[in-house]
Amino acid sequence: MMRILLLLFVFINVVACNEWELDEVGVITEEAMVVSAHPLASAVGAQIMEQGGNAVDAAIAVEFALAVVYPDAGNIGGGGFMIIRMDDGRIDALDYREEAPAAASRDMYLDENGEVIEGLSVSGHLAAGVPGTVDGMVRAHEKYGTLPWEELVEPAVRLAAQGFPLTEKEAEKLNEHQEDFLEYNTVPPDFVLKDEWEEGDTLVLEDMARTLALIRDKGRAGFYEGPTAALIVEEMERGGGIISKEDLAGYRSIWREPITGTFGDYRVISMPPPSSGGIALIQLLAITEDYPLDQWGWHSIPSAHLMIEAERRVYADRAAHLGDPAYYDVPVQGLLNINYIKSRMASFSPEEATDSDEVSAGDPAPYEGPNTTHYSIVDSEGNAVSATTTLNSTFGSKVFVDGAGFLLNNEMNDFSVKPGYPNQYGLVGGEANAIEPGKRMLSSMTPTILEKEGELYMVVGSPGGSTIITSVYQTILNVIVHDFPMQGAVNAPRFHHQWKPDGVLSEWRAFSLGEYIKLWLMGHRVVPKPGTIGRVDAILVRPDGRLEGGADPRGDDMAIGF
Repeated sequence: MMRILLLLFVFINVVACNEWELDEVGVITEEAMVVSAHPLASAVGAQIMEQGGNAVDAAIAVEFALAVVYPDAGNIGGGGFMIIRMDDGRIDALDYREEAPAAASRDMYLDENGEVIEGLSVSGHLAAGVPGTVDGMVRAHEKYGTLPWEELVEPAVRLAAQGFPLTEKEAEKLNEHQEDFLEYNTVPPDFVLKDEWEEGDTLVLEDMARTLALIRDKGRAGFYEGPTAALIVEEMERGGGIISKEDLAGYRSIWREPITGTFGDYRVISMPPPSSGGIALIQLLAITEDYPLDQWGWHSIPSAHLMIEAERRVYADRAAHLGDPAYYDVPVQGLLNINYIKSRMASFSPEEATDSDEVSAGDPAPYEGPNTTHYSIVDSEGNAVSATTTLNSTFGSKVFVDGAGFLLNNEMNDFSVKPGYPNQYGLVGGEANAIEPGKRMLSSMTPTILEKEGELYMVVGSPGGSTIITSVYQTILNVIVHDFPMQGAVNAPRFHHQWKPDGVLSEWRAFSLGEYIKLWLMGHRVVPKPGTIGRVDAILVRPDGRLEGGADPRGDDMAIGF
């Protein structure tokens, strides 16, 4: 009976949906492009490149601009990951992920009976990790920047001080979270409190402008020391948080070696641990390469079944084997070994779904070595940046630092607060991702750059919590296997499986009614999702050398270039 009701529900909603524009071509530019979650941030990045800055300069300016105009995910109170490919082929990975404070402990979110205290790691002061964004931007500028630091931060200062018009989506989100802002802040953040925000209203962030001006003038010290650091510590003390002056002073971003793999003629460059994104993406692509998805067709039953089963196995590995490499011996080489990856599909049946309870993590060879937003940038020299940055949930911990005007993250929820207990995205984890002081929590962020025959081909990434990896995976397949233009590949509806819980999330019209029925009959618990999966921003280098931007229509995202 439940299946019949679900299928009727699917039918009603599928019929009511508009067609997805799979053949839509995005904005095309001759030299340079920025694709980000907000038009004003994209415009800032394009302006920086027109002034002679490179892709990294533009990325720094976009990051700070997003902290102002996209406050639910853009941040200076969070962290992220950045993949860089210079025009000469050099590649790099910057980890500016948040860290657990020194006072953090393994069982800090459990009661006296060892049970998880609901919501404690999600909202409020105790949910925040030590922010990494500002330090990350400083390190990126030191190594790759060309324009003066002050010029890169100034646009964000102006946006905060002068104010900016809210989009319809941003106004709605501010309205939805008014009660949260009142509940979780020690001092009411009056600058975002209003009976009803509307599209076009001007949001002025005076405290944020002062904080950004300190960062502009003093660099790293403008955030991790002095007045801003003091305000963060005071906020922690009022609200029962544990980030200390020493935690802030001691934070350092880390340059890491990118994860690389191949998919046919393409080289895939992505993020290593503590992000799970690079390893999981390359595993998924390596599995897919063995099957004729181009012949089966986009979102056909054989293609979808294969992709779901691959995702099921890869996410089981993620739960068991991935964490901060400084605290856990992540078996990177073993997980990326092609024979190991192929072996994970030994139990795959073309006819029926595998029960997730029958799928466990594999046994790779041992260790042999060391509400989120994304932006993609290519400059006129061919330098490229793919960066994903986050507060975790929408508006993070919901806590504004009084007097400093910015939100703190709730990244502590990305740890395994208790082995086997799911986080807010339903992801489970174990010892590899247990809480320890100074440790970086596991992430799904998957900033990625692709090369074809040694040349830049695609810059791609997405927000979306646990759905980030599968959103990037499917977008790449849409272009390379199914020959969609970049915008069409981004537009295309998505589906997602993450091992546990054992269900397939699906956007409306990801499948036809008949395909929904067939997938259910094969044993896939397909759940159409009211809302969206991922929010991909990507750039494709077309055969003639021009750039095509794919800005996700699920948000206010925009591609701007010249």
